[in-house]
Amino acid sequence: MERSGYPYRDASLEERRRHPDGSRRQKVRYTRQYDFALLFLTVGIALFGVIMIYSAGYYTAALKNNPLRYVKSQLFGLVLGIVGMIVVSLVDYQVFMQKMFRTKITMAHLLYLLAIILQGVVLFVGAELNGAKRWLKIGPIQFQPSEVSKIAAIVFIAYAVYQRRRDLDRFAGFCRILLYMAPLILLILKENLSSAIIVAGITFGMCFVASRKKGYFLVIVLFAAVGLAAVILLGEGFRMERIEIWMDVENHAKAFQIRQGLYAIASGGLFGKGLGQSMQKLGFIPEAYNDMIFSVICEELGVVGAVLVIVAFLALFWRIVVIACHAPDLFGTMLCAGVMIQLAIQVIINIAVVTNSIPSTGIPLPLVSYGGTSAAIIMVEMGLVLGVSRQIKQK
Repeated sequence: MERSGYPYRDASLEERRRHPDGSRRQKVRYTRQYDFALLFLTVGIALFGVIMIYSAGYYTAALKNNPLRYVKSQLFGLVLGIVGMIVVSLVDYQVFMQKMFRTKITMAHLLYLLAIILQGVVLFVGAELNGAKRWLKIGPIQFQPSEVSKIAAIVFIAYAVYQRRRDLDRFAGFCRILLYMAPLILLILKENLSSAIIVAGITFGMCFVASRKKGYFLVIVLFAAVGLAAVILLGEGFRMERIEIWMDVENHAKAFQIRQGLYAIASGGLFGKGLGQSMQKLGFIPEAYNDMIFSVICEELGVVGAVLVIVAFLALFWRIVVIACHAPDLFGTMLCAGVMIQLAIQVIINIAVVTNSIPSTGIPLPLVSYGGTSAAIIMVEMGLVLGVSRQIKQK
């Protein structure tokens, strides 16, 4: 019998299962699963952070008659964060794009609105610490709304880019997103310059990744540098003072913390003094378990330990990039990009401050510095990335 034009239409079942060269055709199956490398890296860095917080904060906590005070608080934040990470990773990340209440409002809009409200409330009823209102207390729970604002910014910008990506090929498209983000950035800037820089960096970075035309971003960088200089020069005096400290760290009376941090880095040598053997944490570096924890890492674990920490973060970023490149849609790609940009900004700025490469800012080292709120929110953000990885089909 003569065959039809389609070569397999009248072929037998056995013939259909074979390739043209006669070999058997294998049925391809696809699976979806966690990116376990990312999961283990995240948890591993977080547990290393707990060990270093115990080492760097033991002396200060012992003076308050509670040697495990900071460790317990950090573990509590991490446990909450891990639970949140698992829950978020099991939920389809596209739920943030779904319309609600038969309107055009999505969960991304509601999350952004929540961040605006929290930032406004903290200016009026926030708990004051070191002269700035950055904390909200609800019963026994205390947290920084700026941490919520970071994840809200990532989700909202990812949704905005997904809706109108082509607009970002023009300067007007970037201005539109910046106009959306301006209220949140200005509210954060009122009391927290470092967090405002991070949210502004997330906005710029995500738009840069999404745009196919990069030329106009150079102009934006120049204007941003001028604006930041104006905020420092015309703002409150303590910001200008930080510039003076940075320029004369050897002699300035208020450069004590940075100076002691540099002493710690220098005394660590190649392999360090050994875990728990830091001298600078014994009251010389104020709050050594917080923003300056990288200097304690250098002193106790040496250059080798510091480099390994940096390599661990680079591996973490690489896994996020891989997931972003294989995400099922643009929204998933932008979520991953936003999380990586935030973490990269914090790692770079924290290490630069500790080594006195830039003026001092209050930005912690992600998952390593003390801070339950920050650790919990970062874990939830990693849950978003893991949620994207679960939607990637693998052979």
